[in-house]
Amino acid sequence: MSFPFVLPAPHAVRRGSGLPLLMIHGNGVDHRLLLPLDEALAAAGALERIYLDLPGFGRTAPLDGPGGLPEIADWLEEAAAELIGEAPFAVLGNSMGGLLARELAARHRERCAGIALLAPAVDPVREHRRLPPRTVLRTDPELLAALDAADAADYAEMAVEQSEAGWERFAAAALPGIRAADPGAGEGLGARYALPGLPDDRLAGIEVPVLVVAGRQDHVVGFEDQQDLAARFPHASSAVLDRAGHNVHLDQPEQVAAMLRAWAGQLLA
Repeated sequence: MSFPFVLPAPHAVRRGSGLPLLMIHGNGVDHRLLLPLDEALAAAGALERIYLDLPGFGRTAPLDGPGGLPEIADWLEEAAAELIGEAPFAVLGNSMGGLLARELAARHRERCAGIALLAPAVDPVREHRRLPPRTVLRTDPELLAALDAADAADYAEMAVEQSEAGWERFAAAALPGIRAADPGAGEGLGARYALPGLPDDRLAGIEVPVLVVAGRQDHVVGFEDQQDLAARFPHASSAVLDRAGHNVHLDQPEQVAAMLRAWAGQLLA
């Protein structure tokens, strides 16, 4: 694959040893959003968790050229080759990262050993999604009033149940990446937020463990499309978690951790 510009080197945090598990975050955040999953994955056994920053997010520089979803997908393929070579691998993707994870798996399905998807984007086109209304089950006006206005707005936009504990998880995992994001990267994605074709037909019948987890109150990507997606895989486990939005693993950390441990156990069996 050739590019008319120099590709930025991928920044990644690597933990553990064993089967490479590429961790792919979504739009507007960075690898730190997925670090809360590490304890559950480390307990599962021989997995090398590779937490990747996509171009323009975290410590990976933006693409020096068009930065739409097709270019990010191509960059991801190059980054994966640099980070894991030709070895078998598994992928875990969140939100947009769930779409990118499936695209990478489809391009290298003969090497892909497993797929985990947390609140994945099924279709990048928002108008194609079945979305529930924005729902906040519990508010905490005193908490929001005590926060910096920008922090409060970012937290309130995503929280299903506002609480001190929920804010602390959001502040540790999501907020640093939100603040570090390159504005131009978001603009590039917004201008070309589509792929030439969705990867799921190319993944049909793949004989690997698949996990799909969605939040019942996820107003960003929904939960119904995710259940239909899971049904396409012969060895998929899926769940819709109540009292959880788009940051499903922050809203229901114990349930997501248990499901990830079970998926990883299948992956390494």
